[in-house]
Amino acid sequence: MLALAGGALVGIVLGIVGGGGSILAVPLLLYGVGLPSVHVAIGTSAVAVALNAFANLLMAMRRGLVKWRCALVFSGAGIVGSVAGSHLALLMDGKRLLAYFGALMLVVGGLMLAKKNAEGDPAVRLTLATARHMLPWLVATGLAVGLLAGFFGIGGGFLIVPGLMFASGMPISFAIATSLVGVTAFGATTASTYALAGAIDWRVMAFFLTGGLVGSIAGQLVGGRLGHNKSILQSVFAIFVMAVGVFILHQAWAVGSHQV
Repeated sequence: MLALAGGALVGIVLGIVGGGGSILAVPLLLYGVGLPSVHVAIGTSAVAVALNAFANLLMAMRRGLVKWRCALVFSGAGIVGSVAGSHLALLMDGKRLLAYFGALMLVVGGLMLAKKNAEGDPAVRLTLATARHMLPWLVATGLAVGLLAGFFGIGGGFLIVPGLMFASGMPISFAIATSLVGVTAFGATTASTYALAGAIDWRVMAFFLTGGLVGSIAGQLVGGRLGHNKSILQSVFAIFVMAVGVFILHQAWAVGSHQV
């Protein structure tokens, strides 16, 4: 029941604010569901995030919002970073990894507070003419975001969206849809690494994913009715993410202090 509820909460947030909700998966699995270690929480989260993102990608494809050439270049570079990041995380002490995750949540909250809806060119495409400018930025941002996604077991959509907008000039609606390709690819890559290491609780993942899919549908229905109020909800959620980050940093510090 806790896994279902936790997955539903993440799905609802993703449906309403469009990104950043997956970062709650690790603390929910760790402190809410009670998984035994940070590594198992990250691995289990990565599977659920990848499958949830793929389901949302299918819906985005039907609306014709995915810029596939940009997505494939970005994701290809990101997969390399994701493999490196996930291997680094498995080698790191769980307490230190937890502290880094708490710090990341503070950064994510800050980025979400600063996020603005930017206009762009809906017709932008990666072609031979535009590749000279776009390709280096797509590769560089994809590699960096993939590294973070693999290291922390997150989707990275909150970083992919502004990265795609910066590298290509596409509008935010297209960037959100296109980012789902990267989230799916990064999550699957990270999950594969953790699966090989035996650091995934498949039973919990199944319940968490089921809750997430139901929550995503509910979140999209609610989000469609909120209109301009979504920006206010995003700000509230960003503050909540930062508060959870402070809690995780405190927990990591407390564990370290007790061991000393």
